[in-house]
Amino acid sequence: MFTQVIATILALPFVAHLASADPCTRTYVAQSGDICDSISKANQVSTYQLAVVNYGIIDDACDNLVPGNTYCLGWQGEDCTTTYVVQANDDCDIISGAAGISNAILYQNNPQINEDCTNIYIGEVLCTASTVQVPPAPSGSVPATTIPPTSVPANPDDDDLPWCDE
Repeated sequence: MFTQVIATILALPFVAHLASADPCTRTYVAQSGDICDSISKANQVSTYQLAVVNYGIIDDACDNLVPGNTYCLGWQGEDCTTTYVVQANDDCDIISGAAGISNAILYQNNPQINEDCTNIYIGEVLCTASTVQVPPAPSGSVPATTIPPTSVPANPDDDDLPWCDE
């Protein structure tokens, strides 16, 4: 009984956020072969936003999508639809410059990007709106922070290239 009470108390902030979250403004019905990045690209929603609005439903690896299930794409008032699909050799300066926004806004709309911008990957969809439009990360974590194992970093570390060795 005591354990259930403690678990309930610890879950309250998350449940309160879900209960008070704005309603879902856009949805998508998963198809066979979908991955989070393909859904994001086709629906102009960032990979981060898709992960946040489906936190606890879609796992970190995004390998539990069920064809026929409906997933939320954005919450009212927190729905970025201005997006950019990361290409080879992109970095945060290139992306923010192309979008005409500051790096600060890019990072605020994509809090999964690390400080050095080394964890973006080819095919990742980023929010490039000129104002902050994405929902905040769930308490205690920031979804979509790691490069999926099947993805390729957008700007690989030059130290790993054989022709860069001294």
